[in-house]
Amino acid sequence: MSTTLASETSQTDPAESLDAAERLETSLVPEPAQHVAHPVTGQAAESPISLAALTDAESAGPAEGVVTTTWTPDFPLELARAMGDYSRGVGDPTLQWDREGKFGAPGVWKTLLTPLGPATLHLAQRARGEVVARAWGAGAEWAIDGVPQLLGAGDELDDFDPSAHPFLAEAHRRLPGLRLGRISLVFEMLVASILEQKVTSKEARQSWRVLVRGHGTAAPGPAPAGMRVAPSPDAWRMIPSWDFHRAGVDPKRSRTCVEAAKVARGLERTLELGRGGPEVERRLRSVSGVGVWTAAETRQRSHGDADAVSVGDYHVHDTVGWALIGKPIDDDGMLELLEPWRGHRHRVVRIIHASGFRKPRFGPRMTIQDHRNH
Repeated sequence: MSTTLASETSQTDPAESLDAAERLETSLVPEPAQHVAHPVTGQAAESPISLAALTDAESAGPAEGVVTTTWTPDFPLELARAMGDYSRGVGDPTLQWDREGKFGAPGVWKTLLTPLGPATLHLAQRARGEVVARAWGAGAEWAIDGVPQLLGAGDELDDFDPSAHPFLAEAHRRLPGLRLGRISLVFEMLVASILEQKVTSKEARQSWRVLVRGHGTAAPGPAPAGMRVAPSPDAWRMIPSWDFHRAGVDPKRSRTCVEAAKVARGLERTLELGRGGPEVERRLRSVSGVGVWTAAETRQRSHGDADAVSVGDYHVHDTVGWALIGKPIDDDGMLELLEPWRGHRHRVVRIIHASGFRKPRFGPRMTIQDHRNH
């Protein structure tokens, strides 16, 4: 892997770091379509939307307190796909896209509550593939050091062989840049997953927005207006029950958030165990209210676990069934289908989704519940 990690700080005016003079004269270029025809259904997969690379102009100069790096991945990274897993929908206060370059180079902004303190990270990709990263705040060095793994470095595919299934093999071939990233923030990923238990994505994202805006802290540096750093474990423990209620979070999920906050330090230590695995799952599930689905959704993002299957999801088992054998299946059937790729079962699911494949749309949808009036 080719990398450049020459971090630096300087003492110039922060406003100078992202002014019009150093926007890298960037532009967004449409990516080539990636349609994979399904051998069973004949469906042409929809090409996912992603942010293309930046042009090759240079920055005018660093700003006070900013830490910078340029990282060159040894695979064809797609920045939008890599960062998409960390987003909690449109309006997420912790992640915002700036595709038009209103706040500097077009790219993505992400706030992080690191072990060293809050940080704001900005990532922009040049036409040749290099990623220019800048970070502000007490956790800036930590954020910069984590950029390669955040975007998929360290994700090993050497023993992954999808050749036995034509659709999967072709989708994998057309997605050479798909890697599983590792954000290395267990508690933040766990709380977001807890809020998604047994509710629709729309409900969960609304709850996340309300709670982070109300109890998080201001993003360091020149982040877009309204961006916040997620609350600390202590802050989550102090959120009043009525604030959870107003955010649409039922008592069971709010209790689980608080229980997770009590053991947050121990949860972060699971990162020392590598990229997930059974022991990490066991420790996550030791938190009251955290089950197999929540533990999997967390490990996928916090650890980059390529084998963490979202058992219990409302949609995943049917999507896997339709993609691999052309019919809906249950969780047991999904695990049986994915068994040949044990060690990479989540990777198979990601490839299916990233290919643009969608299961047929019929049957009931999950009902939105409003817990605020209960």
